[in-house]
Amino acid sequence: MKYLLTFLLFVVCLESFSQDKQKDNEVKVGLVLSGGGAKGLAHIGVLKVIDSLGVKVDYIAGTSMGAIIGALYASGYSGKELDSIFKEVDFDKIINDELPRASKAFYERDNSEKYILTLPFDNFKIKLPSALSRGQNTYSLLSKLTFHVNNINSFDKLPIPFFCIATNVETGKQVLLDKGDLTQSILASSALPSLFQPVMIKNQVLIDGGVINNYPIDELREKGMAVIIGVDVQDELLNRDELTSAPDVLIQINNFRTIKTMETKAQKTDIYIKPDIKAYNVVSFDDGAKIIESGKRAAILKSEALKSFFKTKKNEKIIKQFPDSITISSFSIEGINNYTRAYVLGKLKLKSNKKISYNDFSKGIDNLVATNNFDSFQYKLAKSENEENYHLIAKLKETKNTTFLKLGLHFDDLYKSAALINLTQKRLLFDNDIASIDFILGDQVRYNFEYLIDRGFYWSVGVRSRYNTFNKNINAQLLLEDTEVSAMGLNKIDAKLQDQTNQFYLQTLFRKDFALSMGIEHKRLEVKSETLKISNGNDDFIFENTDYFSVFANIKLDTYDNKYFPNKGVYFNSDIYNYFYASKFNQDFDNFSIMKGALGYAFSLSDKLAFNIHSSGGFKFGDKSTRSLDFALGGYGNNLINNFIPFIGYDFISLTGDSYIKASFSADYEIYKKHHITLEGNWANIEDDLFESGEWLTLPDYQGYGLGYGIETFIGPIQVKYSYSPEQKQSIWFFNIGFWF
Repeated sequence: MKYLLTFLLFVVCLESFSQDKQKDNEVKVGLVLSGGGAKGLAHIGVLKVIDSLGVKVDYIAGTSMGAIIGALYASGYSGKELDSIFKEVDFDKIINDELPRASKAFYERDNSEKYILTLPFDNFKIKLPSALSRGQNTYSLLSKLTFHVNNINSFDKLPIPFFCIATNVETGKQVLLDKGDLTQSILASSALPSLFQPVMIKNQVLIDGGVINNYPIDELREKGMAVIIGVDVQDELLNRDELTSAPDVLIQINNFRTIKTMETKAQKTDIYIKPDIKAYNVVSFDDGAKIIESGKRAAILKSEALKSFFKTKKNEKIIKQFPDSITISSFSIEGINNYTRAYVLGKLKLKSNKKISYNDFSKGIDNLVATNNFDSFQYKLAKSENEENYHLIAKLKETKNTTFLKLGLHFDDLYKSAALINLTQKRLLFDNDIASIDFILGDQVRYNFEYLIDRGFYWSVGVRSRYNTFNKNINAQLLLEDTEVSAMGLNKIDAKLQDQTNQFYLQTLFRKDFALSMGIEHKRLEVKSETLKISNGNDDFIFENTDYFSVFANIKLDTYDNKYFPNKGVYFNSDIYNYFYASKFNQDFDNFSIMKGALGYAFSLSDKLAFNIHSSGGFKFGDKSTRSLDFALGGYGNNLINNFIPFIGYDFISLTGDSYIKASFSADYEIYKKHHITLEGNWANIEDDLFESGEWLTLPDYQGYGLGYGIETFIGPIQVKYSYSPEQKQSIWFFNIGFWF
């Protein structure tokens, strides 16, 4: 019996020793993920299958999109979680660096809502930007997703050890990134040339690792991995029938090296997974769900190999804690020369030791980036284990170019075709000033000039000047007295209007999108007709040729999330002008004032359906003899000058009077992304002394209804609108192409 017990004890010890040795000699599994832009979303489908089989991954290597997906998986996200995350990402906003409208100052909103293209312009030479995107939105997204591991500086300390590959653009050599800032590293690895600007790490200018090594299997093997699972989402060579354009040929040439290298690397891969994604390209993000499913199907085909190779063992679940609010106790800001520390913190809206929601922190970053004064803003919220508050480490890169050439295109029914050429100069006289001039060429030559010394919430100083001109059949009552209209028997007059307006003003902000301004204005207004001739010659009949001087005040609140297709927000704009002087042409001039205001509210019932309720009104008080600055309703559009008010169902400048009230309601249904069907109606009363007579309380005398189709494009909205007026029993079509200016 004693010998039996001794034998059993020996067997147990031997079995325990055998298990420990097996554990020590457990096969190490590496996962390598290639780059491929949008096609890299197939990695998510593969990871979902790997998770479902319980395969434990010991090390991950990735390049470009493979680096992004791999880093997130290494930091604790499951394949299923990554699927949910990337389904919610708006890749158009990511790639185009699109920022929320609310993050932009009034002036920057005009920039983003007027110009198609902005180019650096130095010493009268046009320079192409280093990339289409600064990558700031990508950086912010990845920083948020990796927040729970942002204190880990060595990537082998991540829940799953990880490294990625970037390319040193100066030397052409690969750079293996396995320590430092995780977000910065994967951004460098995925900085596709011409799409995203290079990333600086340790004084190295880094771009997409796919340029030099798109499938780092050898580097992964050197980490001691015995078995490699590889996911290849790279392009294949096209045949002659598929090479149909110059870009196809250029891409084919670029792929020669990587595809040739991949033939060798595929043979080194123990389980090689090649999703069928030939139908997609590097920017097919709209097909993300299909690409992910392709990755899943490809991995399922290899599921038996995956199961037979390893003993299944699930990765430990990582809790990804994300704070609702943070307190920043100290700041470290590098890279500012022309801007002060106070300026940066002011835009970020940060104060030391004050709690702020992470959502507000993100909005502050958008505010800073939206100034367009910085090429990049990289940051890290760090803290030691025993600290509750964070230390903000920020690195900024100021924009070197201060002169820009900007371009725009437009067509509408009033000004007709127009091409815009803009020259903008920042820091012309002071560090915080900006000068801009638009030259508008086309059927109607115009210009806009603005100079602003921007002091934000303090009083800013500005100068504006604009010149507008157009030809139009307009309501005769805007130009003539009622007795003259009756005597001449005219309802409409074919007239040419020329308006030059110059303003000097002061402006202050109560909050980012709430401004008060006041100043003095000179307006030169000329209206003449080639149809009517003076009695003693062939000269044009001149209705108006007057210089007006006025003082004005304006208060404006604008929280619309989109100028042309708002889903939410409030709009309020109110002006008061006191005209105190006019030149001798207006011999009957006497002091008068005009007050007007507009109020709008946009809201959504779903992601697709939005409504906008809008009302406006205005009146003149004082002398009534000057009619050329009265209100005129009709037409469709934005940025109409003077007191011209859009009113569908009627042509431009059809309804006139010295006072009016208007209400409108519109419904906007986004049938699919950036394609809108709009249904709207507007109602108004307009006449002289409307508010004195009480007619503004009666049912509307004028109404119009419209059905439109609009598309959001890179040149601005393209819109066609059918409108109908019951009073006139006729319809009018309106067309618009591009941003309004």
